Amino acid sequence: MNRHSIVNQFGRSIGQIPWFYRGPMFLALLGIALLLGLAIAIELLTARPPSREELWQVNREPSLTILDEGGETLATRGAFYGEVVSLRELPVYLTQAFVAIEDRRFFDHEGVDYWGLARAMLANIQAGGVVQGGSTISQQLAKNLFLSSDRTLARKVEELFLAIWLERHLTKDEILELYINRIYLGAGTYGVDAAARFYFGKSARDLTLPEAAMLAGLPKAPSRYAPTTDLALAQGRASLVLDAMVAAHYISQGQADAARETPAEPIGFTNTDGQQYFVDFVISEVRELIGESERNLLITTTLDRELQATAEETLDFRLSRDGEPLGATQGAMVTLSPDGAIRVMVGGRDYAASQFNRAVQAQRQPGSSFKPFVYLTALESGVTPDSYYRDEPLRIGDWEPGNYNNRYVGRVTVAEALRRSINTIAVQLGQEVGAEAVVATASRVGIRSELQPLPSLALGAAEVNLLEMTTAYAIFQSSGTQVERYAVTRIVAEDGSVLFERETPTAPPRIVDEGLAREMTQMLYGVVENGTGTAADLGRREAAGKTGTTQEWRDAWFIGFTADYVTGVWIGNDASDPMDHVAGGGIPASIWRDYMAVAHEGLELRPLAREVARRREPDGEADDMADTMSGNAELRSFLQRVGNQFRETGRRVSGRRRGR
Repeated sequence: MNRHSIVNQFGRSIGQIPWFYRGPMFLALLGIALLLGLAIAIELLTARPPSREELWQVNREPSLTILDEGGETLATRGAFYGEVVSLRELPVYLTQAFVAIEDRRFFDHEGVDYWGLARAMLANIQAGGVVQGGSTISQQLAKNLFLSSDRTLARKVEELFLAIWLERHLTKDEILELYINRIYLGAGTYGVDAAARFYFGKSARDLTLPEAAMLAGLPKAPSRYAPTTDLALAQGRASLVLDAMVAAHYISQGQADAARETPAEPIGFTNTDGQQYFVDFVISEVRELIGESERNLLITTTLDRELQATAEETLDFRLSRDGEPLGATQGAMVTLSPDGAIRVMVGGRDYAASQFNRAVQAQRQPGSSFKPFVYLTALESGVTPDSYYRDEPLRIGDWEPGNYNNRYVGRVTVAEALRRSINTIAVQLGQEVGAEAVVATASRVGIRSELQPLPSLALGAAEVNLLEMTTAYAIFQSSGTQVERYAVTRIVAEDGSVLFERETPTAPPRIVDEGLAREMTQMLYGVVENGTGTAADLGRREAAGKTGTTQEWRDAWFIGFTADYVTGVWIGNDASDPMDHVAGGGIPASIWRDYMAVAHEGLELRPLAREVARRREPDGEADDMADTMSGNAELRSFLQRVGNQFRETGRRVSGRRRGR
């Protein structure tokens, strides 16, 4: 089609516009365009040309690069810029691909391709909407550097004048170099090097012709044509780029056909979606630490990538094999090191399907896993692990709390009650010390959720999240010194300035008496040794913890610790649908054991800081004679000697009988 036919068609299309729009509307639009053009032209003529360095930095989207504890990149959020690459470093067909498909007359026009613009306007008028853009590479660069993405007449006029202004101050190669280093190419990547590394795992310097064609096809619709979104569509778009390169005489038909025979494919991505729950959490932590920032940031975190992968695999395997048949579809896990560093955070099974972080955002009832805070409050009031209480039917107003198995065992020690997770004893202790005292204890050790001082609090009826529960259990592992969970250790800006660096506290404050914390650890050790948590037993490695199961089997928990890690596990369903008799001592404890066994491979065996109860005068209703016998060291020693003598006598008698 020659220029005259284009003008004639354009005239006929204009003629189709109703007569009552043509005169006034046309004159108004023309006047507005002239005024805008004059204003912009004056501004541009008097403006100081920015330096080359300023052009590279202007209007760059800030990026957050999140590193694991070893300094390896976990994720990049916001904009991802690769290396700045010059034209001479790149394969010639890469820049040719962009020019062929985006602006074939790039080297002939002076910023605006008027004939291309006329063709686009004609196509849009005929289609009754915007079907072609007509923007040159210079216009696209002007928009990316200086303008918003608003589709208004004023913005389009600005774009045209800025493109001309760029052409007057930069060479064609400089414009093209800026363009290919700043163009958005999907998945948060800006520039060909960032896109090459993301999609193909290589520098832009090493791209093949099929890969170059695929990248050049992205600017039109980066999300739609991304090979990670729809590979077939991306390859089809790349084929159009190859056709355009042939038409522009950049490559031969044979080269295009050969490229189609081996189309580009993105690298096989390792499934690291589970880490994104932690990344989301880190970004929220960064805002709390330094506020909002427009600078590029490098953030070092506490995540252990290997432990994270182990946790994700263990959780998904157990839920697939054991949980789903019993109606358990979701889960979460958190691991802390003794100083509170978050080493693992699994917020769910599929980040792509749901970004809801069940380790942090899900508020669920913890059931009996909340009882240690009730027992700790009781110990602080003078009760001992050896104090006796009576397990029997209980009534508080209209509430009649029962046991898990609806059975009662009568007289039982506090330690035995926790080991067997007896509800009536926990409620009695909660009533003795007062629900307000339990709330205060839980808040002191790390529970941040709002707790109501109700009798049912003793059985974990309040809603909490897994992260705070796991953090609270760390108080027992630390023998009573405060543990503050944290995920960020260092934040550095792009210019190297340190915006935040975590200082390790030299002497964390003590918030629980050391002896009482050790007694609690001893009792929680009993839960794993021969109580409701035996499924979490790690053999020769000492472990302590507590199970939790809520009403109608809606939530199941196990939170426990060794000398090296504190780990919490929750399983259930997002809609709180009941499971089929899934208890904390079942699947959650098994997940905990399987994961912790791998997590401790290669670590030396270290005992827990635990000890049996010291003699203290108990408060509350307890059997005085039983308390005296259990607390009197001399009497216990005497009984032990009697028992030893009795056993020795039995061995001598038995030996004589065998001799006969």
